[in-house]
Amino acid sequence: MKTRPLLISPSILAADFSKLGEEVIAADKGGADWIHIDVMDGHFVPNITFGAPVMQSIRKCTTKLFDVHLMISPADPYLAQFAAAGADLITVHAEAGPHLDRSLQAIRSLGKKVGVALNPATPVSVLEHVIDRLDLILIMTVNPGFGGQSFIPAMLEKIRQAKALVAGRNIDIEVDGGVTADNAGTIVKAGANVLVAGSSIFKGADYAANIKAIRVAATAMSV
Repeated sequence: MKTRPLLISPSILAADFSKLGEEVIAADKGGADWIHIDVMDGHFVPNITFGAPVMQSIRKCTTKLFDVHLMISPADPYLAQFAAAGADLITVHAEAGPHLDRSLQAIRSLGKKVGVALNPATPVSVLEHVIDRLDLILIMTVNPGFGGQSFIPAMLEKIRQAKALVAGRNIDIEVDGGVTADNAGTIVKAGANVLVAGSSIFKGADYAANIKAIRVAATAMSV
């Protein structure tokens, strides 16, 4: 089976919000494949970040794919806003609304790639009947709402289950939460090919070195 490309998606949740555009440019120049945009509403998760207008303001800073992770409930009323603001891929949570299939159809109708995120306690089986609508599965490896948390080791088996469910389909498996150069190899070995990292990239001044460290560690296992 052909190996899917390894992609690093820095989460701007960990960036300096006082110079967000500059941070996006620095991550891009540092080797980011995608830019991960964590949208939190203070309702579905216990934190508030930003909405579509802020995202639109940084869209001009890079041509890299905007990997938009909506940790909001309900998500459906805001899909068109984020699509218009420059999202390339929109991921909604399986837990955030009663009609997941309808939400996925709505994202596709906006001309965007489609993703579903699963919280740590949510089984992969909830995706069985929507798997053919997806471009991406996002496995949360921390409980969403805050950056800087530690990876939950039990999620490695969940990544393997997602890989088995994908069964060769053209679907990326993304991991978000506690990703570092120390565990990137293990995560990729379990089946992920897109790694979201916030604190481990935006700490210090050398984003390129931090991205490279994760990529090197992950690449060593992506065989």
